[in-house]
Amino acid sequence: MALTVPPPRTPLPAERDGRAGGEPRDGWAQWYEQELGWATAGVAPVRLLTGLRFDALVVPAVAGHAALRRVGGAAGPVALMGERMSLLVAAGSADELPGLLDWLEWGPVALALTALGAGGRITAPPPPGRPGPPGAAVWLRPPWPLREQEGETVFPALSGFGSRGGDTPDLVRLVDAVATECHRARLMRARTGPASDESAGQPLAFS
Repeated sequence: MALTVPPPRTPLPAERDGRAGGEPRDGWAQWYEQELGWATAGVAPVRLLTGLRFDALVVPAVAGHAALRRVGGAAGPVALMGERMSLLVAAGSADELPGLLDWLEWGPVALALTALGAGGRITAPPPPGRPGPPGAAVWLRPPWPLREQEGETVFPALSGFGSRGGDTPDLVRLVDAVATECHRARLMRARTGPASDESAGQPLAFS
């Protein structure tokens, strides 16, 4: 009796082009690469590579929201993924962060703060105005309205140990606010018991 091998299954449209929730994820990568010049990796989900055009400060969402209220408009693009928030800062900031925290007298304090630089990556939210699947990352402050005349997205940068004032993105201002709110959240947990974000008690880490 001859063995009959079934023909290969024809991939579904969603499998062929990486669609998620009706949106082709490879289209997300193209948008970031072509519109912003940001490097990406993968398609399910798309990842944004740090250490090239920007670094990222990753903090518990509760601390991140409080820090953004403190600095107002003086922040760059901000993405939210579950209970973690990624604040995009100028490339090289991850290397500057240990010295900056020491200068701000936060060095000895354990903070739920991770700095992603060269070799790191964050989950890409859908481009602004495009839908994503349930549970996808989202932009709280999207990159495209935060652009200078020459077309570059504005990232908080180290401009000397001191704030430039106003709403100009400044790394010193942002790091001080993030560190303060991470520490405040930790003190609140110590008084009220463990919070839902178990990772918030992790030690400071750098990449």
